Amino acid sequence: MGIFPRAIWERTVPIDEKHRIQMDFSLLIIDTGSRVFLIDTGLGNRISEKEKKIYRPSEFTLIDNLARVGYRREDIDGVILTHLHFDHAGGVVSDFGNGDELTFPNAIHYIQEIEWSTAKHPDELNESAYQFDHQLGLLETSGKYQLVNGDVNLTPEIRLILAGGHSNGFQVVRIESEGELAYYGGDIFPHKEHLRPSVTSAYEVDRTRSFRFKRMILDELRPKNGPLFLAHDMDVKSVRIDEKFPW
Repeated sequence: MGIFPRAIWERTVPIDEKHRIQMDFSLLIIDTGSRVFLIDTGLGNRISEKEKKIYRPSEFTLIDNLARVGYRREDIDGVILTHLHFDHAGGVVSDFGNGDELTFPNAIHYIQEIEWSTAKHPDELNESAYQFDHQLGLLETSGKYQLVNGDVNLTPEIRLILAGGHSNGFQVVRIESEGELAYYGGDIFPHKEHLRPSVTSAYEVDRTRSFRFKRMILDELRPKNGPLFLAHDMDVKSVRIDEKFPW
């Protein structure tokens, strides 16, 4: 929660004996009718024993969850990676029992160029957040990725916006169709407590930039009563931002 006082947020967010909070991975499917996109991939199923002890993850359910809403992993045409921190890019590669393979073999993975560069050659500030060889080496070899530079329209409905702030190449996803507007805010809006623009995580490399983009997103959604999708909240998956929204 960054600088947000624990004395306030712990009233509504349960903490375990190691002072950890439980978090979810809410990934978003966008089906345009002609192409199917997935935003982020979660932790995946190749994390180390040390990481399992630290994060105590649930079972790997991504493929089963896709099937429950009618998609196979082969149906995904594009994977939009908001950033390449290990908990969002971990599912790019999976072990299905016969060795490592791309989780979504037919998908092009869309990544900001500056994020790719930071993940591949991190400095001391960033090195603990990335695992390039382990999580992205196979993707690089396959060539099934596209580096974008700044804001870009993937389709008439989907726009990637380079926000920075959370990481050097962090991007948000703007979705507009049939007069409706929505945003997937990723890790600048991970939890309901982060709906306040001033509340940013301790991971932020540029808190001021995150604050400005949060303000921009909320201000754009408000007149359209648009949904904002949250990345990590256990209970709240999306919030409608309307004229009565307090921030």
